[in-house]
Amino acid sequence: MTPKTARWQRSLADAFDSVDALLTYLELTPDELPILRDYPAFPLKVPRGFAARMEPGNPNDPLLRQVLPLGAELHAYPGYSRDPVGDLHAIAAPGVIHKYAGRVLLVATGGCAVHCRYCFRRNFPYAEQQLSRSKLALALDYIAERPDIHEVILSGGDPLLLSDDKLFNLLTALAGIGHIRRLRIHSRIPIVLPERMTDTLLDYLSGLPVSIVLVVHANHANELSSDVGAILNRWRRRGITLLNQSVLLAGINDNVDALCNLSEKLFGFGILPYYLHLLDKAAGVGHFEVAEDTAKQLLQRMQRTLPGYLVPKLVKECAGEPNKTSIL
Repeated sequence: MTPKTARWQRSLADAFDSVDALLTYLELTPDELPILRDYPAFPLKVPRGFAARMEPGNPNDPLLRQVLPLGAELHAYPGYSRDPVGDLHAIAAPGVIHKYAGRVLLVATGGCAVHCRYCFRRNFPYAEQQLSRSKLALALDYIAERPDIHEVILSGGDPLLLSDDKLFNLLTALAGIGHIRRLRIHSRIPIVLPERMTDTLLDYLSGLPVSIVLVVHANHANELSSDVGAILNRWRRRGITLLNQSVLLAGINDNVDALCNLSEKLFGFGILPYYLHLLDKAAGVGHFEVAEDTAKQLLQRMQRTLPGYLVPKLVKECAGEPNKTSIL
């Protein structure tokens, strides 16, 4: 294990896993907030570096609100379910979700570096889809046998949570399939645990014989620290395509200033805004919903304020549809 790899693993092990400890760190009184302390199905997990970007004493900090378990998660909202985007119906092989033409999604791991409370896969049966050696062989066979698949999307969980050895072996196998042109990595880790973005990882990815697209996930400009910016700018200069996807979240980024500031800061870090998602209606996340009409109005105001390349596509994902649905 290299010292740099050890650093990110130590940071991950030191993440906050106690609501009371996180609130004490932020100089907040737990008894004054409608928190959900004991929820083993989806416990709190927050890297300390991400918590350091939160404003002490502010219970409405937009980063804190993304990770703080609240009692509202136990409310039953009409139309919300455990599989809001139809992932389970689209499983074609162990760990392989095949919804759209030309590409598949590979659930590389069920683990994440941070537990975002709005997560649409918070109820996903990761244990059943865990890629053991035999299941991985079946997944790779499925992809190899279908020459119309040109792109593999690594998701999860978070694929960058895999160790270098496991990640490199997986990517090498995928890149060795002749009809694969692109590998797309969807990851929150560059934002919440930038220590993971080591030179070793960058050297490996930039040396693969296929194009690499890294889709990061930031919802608010305050998530984009100078450390994150320095790392991702270096990745862009090495030929990695950088995109961002966000989720429109009530009380966090549902105003035009927050969305425009995010787009501007992303571009300053070499990242293009890609998607702004309407909330996927997973059980436990209804308190984050922003109405579709409100979302349209926000995007129209962004279009009047920003150049077109800084305005993300406003989309929603509907189970069974052959592509994401553009809202505007």
